Amino acid sequence: MTIRVLVADDQAMVREGFSVLLNAMPGIEVVGEAVDGREAVAQVDVLGPDVVLMDIRMPELNGIEATREIVAADSEAKVLVLTTFDLDEYVYQALRAGASGFLLKDASASRLADGVRVVAAGEALLAPSVTRRLITEFSRISVAPRTPVLARVGDLTERETEVLVLIAQGLSNAEIAAQLVVAESTIKTHVSRILVKLGLRDRTQAAVFAYEARLVTPG
Repeated sequence: MTIRVLVADDQAMVREGFSVLLNAMPGIEVVGEAVDGREAVAQVDVLGPDVVLMDIRMPELNGIEATREIVAADSEAKVLVLTTFDLDEYVYQALRAGASGFLLKDASASRLADGVRVVAAGEALLAPSVTRRLITEFSRISVAPRTPVLARVGDLTERETEVLVLIAQGLSNAEIAAQLVVAESTIKTHVSRILVKLGLRDRTQAAVFAYEARLVTPG
């Protein structure tokens, strides 16, 4: 099936560039563009894209708030955050808001297309530098996990908790299956149940949840 993409960026050249690159890739179609976060939210409602390429710094409504509104509306669209800097101060906030992944704007055409496909498939997409930033952020926070978070952890089986920890460590389904010596299809089932039980959209949110619950010790 063709992956439908909405490109949200306040710079016309960036929008047009990404649109040209993605439309040239097999199985991907850019169905719309948005000049700011407010228009992005509206376009998601009208066009129903599978993936939104979301710039963080935009007028009217920034990418973080736009992502939060899209997620709150229970949209099926996955948000792939784009930014110029890998140390953007808002990256962590965007992931907390529900973004499914992160890419730098200078990513190659093939990397961009792969990112869209990964996010559309419900996988997490985090550049190594962003993963380190995420870990650093949780290391800095000294407060204990909130009671509701701990209560939700209690809904998981021992094996599901184990799988969740490995997701947070950045392992793919195949890598988790190899480590636990089970079939990859079994891991896919565990991941689906984890997301349902915790009320999460994808693996990125699962990773964030695992750190918030202190199931993973940064370091």
